[in-house]
Amino acid sequence: MRTNTYVKLEMVYKRYRGYVGTQELLEEGFSNRQIAVLVEEGYLEKVSHGHYWLSGGQYKKPRDYKCIEVCLSNPKAVICMDSALYYQKAITAEPECLSVATERTDRSMLKMNFPTRRHYFSGSNFQIGRRKQTTEFGCYHIYDIERSICDMRRLEPQITLEFIDRVKNNEQQYKRLLKYAELLRVKQL
Repeated sequence: MRTNTYVKLEMVYKRYRGYVGTQELLEEGFSNRQIAVLVEEGYLEKVSHGHYWLSGGQYKKPRDYKCIEVCLSNPKAVICMDSALYYQKAITAEPECLSVATERTDRSMLKMNFPTRRHYFSGSNFQIGRRKQTTEFGCYHIYDIERSICDMRRLEPQITLEFIDRVKNNEQQYKRLLKYAELLRVKQL
């Protein structure tokens, strides 16, 4: 490729923080072919359809890059269960698969560079406990701790009671947990 392509790429590194979309690259004057060559050469890393990580830039991927990349691929996706507990520092061991919740009617592809486990929730239950997490590299949706505990108890009953005992020490958090358990029809906590 021509040298001016790499000069344009340096400008992109300065202008964008880590992630950039195909549309932004096209607006910066890159062609689809140039983007493909930059991916082959390792200057860009394809994270999902239409989204790239600026590999040669000054930024390193953040701790929660998997969450950001899933939500770049599907903006309606929500990080759930053990993954939500990990990214909110309730557990220390990172799960092997990223747990992702989508609405039952959402059939969009979730093709990522890392293993994911998808859970489908009905529309009425999908919004409960969802909050938006904003970072300098992008934003993503994640279920709060109480909702994640209820989902794990309902879908993976082998969860230890350690989390529930920890929540019982905080009266306000325990009340939220009981409310979620009622809404999500979790019979035993």
